[in-house]
Amino acid sequence: MYSFDTVYEPSLYTVKAVLILDNDGDRLYAKYYDDTYPTVKEQKAFEKNIFNKTHRTDSEIALLEGLTVVYKSNIDLFFYVIGSSHENELMLMAVLNCLFDSLSQMLRKNVERRALLENMEGLFLAVDEIVDGGVILESDPQQVVHRVALRGDDVPLTEQTVTQVLQSAKEQIKWSLLR
Repeated sequence: MYSFDTVYEPSLYTVKAVLILDNDGDRLYAKYYDDTYPTVKEQKAFEKNIFNKTHRTDSEIALLEGLTVVYKSNIDLFFYVIGSSHENELMLMAVLNCLFDSLSQMLRKNVERRALLENMEGLFLAVDEIVDGGVILESDPQQVVHRVALRGDDVPLTEQTVTQVLQSAKEQIKWSLLR
């Protein structure tokens, strides 16, 4: 018997997972924020299931395994944001659109598999700016792109080229002489 007066406590933890699959349904990126699927085997089975149910449809929302799934496809990529069954689809769609629009700007509108694989660091940073531990932090792609660019500038000294280190040293010396 179903009870329609079940009250869900409001929670900031709205996102259960963010996934990007290629056009074969293989994982390019997956970040799970809870233990709904605790093992990689269970995650991959869920990803295959979600891909099989969504890759031939034009809709944007699906209910699958008791979860709300919003998704979008572009060329050879499938983007998914997953929340619980009682989650607001508009909130999940805002996360999905922010992720897609941020990547579109970062990849200069070239949102496809090869370009994404060449810029995985930017993808990781963008997702971290949008969602943290399942909590939505940002839904404005301009802000995400700006923050990712700032974080990308903070490259550790060990990852800088010799030319970059010399250029930085020249700048510091020039500024100290101008004081």
